[in-house]
Amino acid sequence: MVRYLVTSALPYANGPIHFGHVVGAYLPADVYVRTLRMHGEEVLYVCGADEHGVAITIGAERENRPYAEYVAHWRGVIKSTFDRLGIRFDVWSGTSISPNHAELSQDFFRRLDIGGYLLQREEEQLYCTTDARFLADRYIAGTCPNCGYPEARGDECPRCAKWLNPLDFADPRCKVCGSTPEKRKTRHWYLDLPKLRDEKLGEWAAAHEWKPNVATFVANQLKEVEPRPITRDMHWGVPVPEDRARGESGKVLYVWFDAPIGYVSFTRDWAEAHGAPDDWQKWWRSPDTRLVHFIGKDNIPFHCVVFPSMLWGVKQDYVLPWQVPANEFYNLEGRKFSTSQGWYVDLDEFFARYDADTARFYLLSSSPETKDSDFNWKDFQSANNVLLADTIGNLASRVLKFLEKYYEGKIPAVSAEHAAEFDRILLTECGAFADPGAALLDFRFRRGTEDLASNARVANVFVDRVAPWSLRKTDPERAGAALATCCEWLALLAQWMAPILPGKAQRLWTMLGNLGEVGEQRWPQLPVAGAWRRNLSGQRIGQVDVLFPKIEDAVIAAEIDALHKRAAATS
Repeated sequence: MVRYLVTSALPYANGPIHFGHVVGAYLPADVYVRTLRMHGEEVLYVCGADEHGVAITIGAERENRPYAEYVAHWRGVIKSTFDRLGIRFDVWSGTSISPNHAELSQDFFRRLDIGGYLLQREEEQLYCTTDARFLADRYIAGTCPNCGYPEARGDECPRCAKWLNPLDFADPRCKVCGSTPEKRKTRHWYLDLPKLRDEKLGEWAAAHEWKPNVATFVANQLKEVEPRPITRDMHWGVPVPEDRARGESGKVLYVWFDAPIGYVSFTRDWAEAHGAPDDWQKWWRSPDTRLVHFIGKDNIPFHCVVFPSMLWGVKQDYVLPWQVPANEFYNLEGRKFSTSQGWYVDLDEFFARYDADTARFYLLSSSPETKDSDFNWKDFQSANNVLLADTIGNLASRVLKFLEKYYEGKIPAVSAEHAAEFDRILLTECGAFADPGAALLDFRFRRGTEDLASNARVANVFVDRVAPWSLRKTDPERAGAALATCCEWLALLAQWMAPILPGKAQRLWTMLGNLGEVGEQRWPQLPVAGAWRRNLSGQRIGQVDVLFPKIEDAVIAAEIDALHKRAAATS
């Protein structure tokens, strides 16, 4: 039996996440997992925080906090954002707290070394004699040799965006103490990606079916691939295993090397916590597993080239990725999200004012699936007011409130004659409808939101054409049958909504008087005349609420004004 192992890129525990991160790797995965489960598939969704690396040590030292305390704080902040958005993981952990992570990462290193896939090289790096340590690139500042910017970082220039080698700085300085570092030799390990490409990855990647944007990226990466460093001179991280260190000390595994191994170690943690410690193997070593990585495009090299190389190189029958539906970049009103430049959406304020399900819908409807896209405040308002409030919310309100007023809050009966008549009108004369699940399972989340809205419009056309409000005066039985038909369609809408708008779907499901969790229902087949109704007649409806309150123009204008004022204050 096929099973699905779904991962999202481990968020870096060095600050909050924003909507660009959410729509790039986490929200689509959550929707995909929910849809799979409603189709009866076996799924495990694994994620956690990436908690090693230089940026974390810099942030912690700046705040004078222990590294473990620092990452624990950001791990919690990040998870709270996911919780607010209804993004649910089967496994949530962190690379510094996983009981299995250090041992498993060292095992990967050891097996790759024994297999001949690691190289060791001596190289020069900058060393701070004041702080008595080698300086990783982000601990170094200097004048950019490309554009002359005096505050360039050791890895990249913020002004010209050119990647830099800190050894090229004419005036390097330690960002911790300000002193001038000296050059010293050190030894590091490299993953021999060219050898792994030639033995396996090149052929595998060429034969694999990727998204078009991913395929081009992978092909270019494999043409130009070089050995990649996998160790650093630091103390915060997974140490190089002593039995392979060859006398070297003070070295840890590079964060990009140990981070993806977290997917495996977190799964092992989960299996042990459930009392079946060997169960992780069926997820990672069974040919029946379909491994799906949800990532942004900046992570394509790691998930389509480097991590598959590692998985294959250890020769333990690990599964390789089945799909990597990488997204492009998501911006804010035409510019990159930037906390330092004041160009961001404050999520605490956002969730205090707006509904999380509306955010889920809008983010998916504007997601950067094939090209960069934007969060736009006016488009967010339109998605809420037009697609959700007017199309789904208004349909539910006018049908159910009418039942409250004129039918004692019960869904009326439908005769066979009326069912046949209304099936014909609804299913053939009121517009096209589609299965949103087909798009969601094909990683076309924008299309899934479009199909959902289109399906709701079909019911609105039906209501306008049959006009049960007027019909009640001349033929109350036929009017009741029309309203019951609308309730049957609303039940379908609730199921179609469940992966995308889980909270509102449950509310609509309850308003119809249904019991249980709508997300635990089996995914419905597309309706066919005579064979689609749930037979809701006689069921008492629940309390009828407004599903999607409208957002006023003045509220959105204030958001746009606040965004520009915040950006201006930081310039």
